[in-house]
Amino acid sequence: MTLVHPELNPQAVARTYELDRRHVFHSWSAQAEITPMVITRAEGSYIWDGEGNRLLDFSSQLVNTNIGHQHPYVVEAIADQARTLATVAPQHANDQRSEAARLICERAPGELNRVFFTNGGADANEHAVRMARLTTGRPKVLSRYRSYHGGTQTAINLTGDPRRWPNDEGTSGVVHFFGPYLYRSHFDATTEEEECRRALAHLEQVIELEGPQTIAAILLEAVPGTAGIMPPPPGYLAGVRALCDQYGIVFIVDEVMTGFGRTGAWFVCDDEGVVPDLLTFAKGVNSGYVPLGGVVISDRIAEHFAHRPYPGGLTYSGHPLACAAAVAAITVMERDGIIDNARRIGTDVFGPELVRLAERHPSVGEVRGRGVFWAIELVTDQHTRRPVAPTGGSSPVMAEAVRASKELGLLPFTNSGRIHLVPPCTITESEAREGLHIIDQVLSRVDTLCGASS
Repeated sequence: MTLVHPELNPQAVARTYELDRRHVFHSWSAQAEITPMVITRAEGSYIWDGEGNRLLDFSSQLVNTNIGHQHPYVVEAIADQARTLATVAPQHANDQRSEAARLICERAPGELNRVFFTNGGADANEHAVRMARLTTGRPKVLSRYRSYHGGTQTAINLTGDPRRWPNDEGTSGVVHFFGPYLYRSHFDATTEEEECRRALAHLEQVIELEGPQTIAAILLEAVPGTAGIMPPPPGYLAGVRALCDQYGIVFIVDEVMTGFGRTGAWFVCDDEGVVPDLLTFAKGVNSGYVPLGGVVISDRIAEHFAHRPYPGGLTYSGHPLACAAAVAAITVMERDGIIDNARRIGTDVFGPELVRLAERHPSVGEVRGRGVFWAIELVTDQHTRRPVAPTGGSSPVMAEAVRASKELGLLPFTNSGRIHLVPPCTITESEAREGLHIIDQVLSRVDTLCGASS
């Protein structure tokens, strides 16, 4: 049952929607075919829509509100900073940028000791690739199919899902390869160990055939996010690190979505004992309260620019409001045990309960994830593993899954034929079970609609 917000102003909501449809151009959308939901307020793990209904936010908006909505400590830190120093050019030092950089570097793995701040994840990946190309003098970058690295020109070409196609002119110097994905293995593997070994052998063959001397970097999401939340098998990231060392290639790990608690760790690569040359972040660093991203840079890469200018920059690099939000967000993550909470919810609630849902619903092909970062892959037949929607597309079944979720009081995150469970890292056990109860009902509806068989 949804709860109605008592202070709703229907006239204001109508005006908001009218102006949106008249003047706002939405991303990734056919403009005349969308009916965007009005959100009027948010708190903790919940949002309220334009009809006054309270919805449990299992999307974290775009998988970024890791500390939940309207955290008072972070909101107040932004307000305090605005009263002190609302903006400053990036060539000057300021206390919040310096402190944010220190806190990020202390949590990053190994000798990653400097931060280049950006406005978000896409431009973080853009600049990481630029650094790698300049450092090595090589043109190519390898990235995997089933990945997403951002919407700017270089980042979208690095992306390995269909969102790349309309923007791909084949001139970006990007080569895609297959990463590990045991459920739909490209390598006919039957175990995680086989999948890891064969995926690494495939990657090495791509390196050899492309010419190692032409490859500047390998860029990987630590765990592919919107492409399917596919945690790599044990040893895969370490194997890629070893290949990069063998062939003199820069290893870039994209932790834009996974960083700052999402998987129950500060960073996945640190959890895996792997140190990249460059690590990109955004989203959870300050839960998106003010746009912020960046590249954490190894000493080796930083040294290349010690006595030669780095040819890149942004007007809002390390914006004081964004950095103040990051300092406050990292502080409360540490103080309140938010990282541990995300790990515990994944281990004690999502993990075992999703296995039970998979056993009960024939439309569930696989569940996978860690922390508060999970995917339910939906199929019409568990034996053929036929998805309920095409890669990069939707279907009447998925449209009904979204509609039913909202009707029952849950704001979902869906992509292709999957439902992703990506609530705030602050979610309580009771809220997590509330969401799972709704998803159980939604899956019953999906079972019926797609005629799934086990």
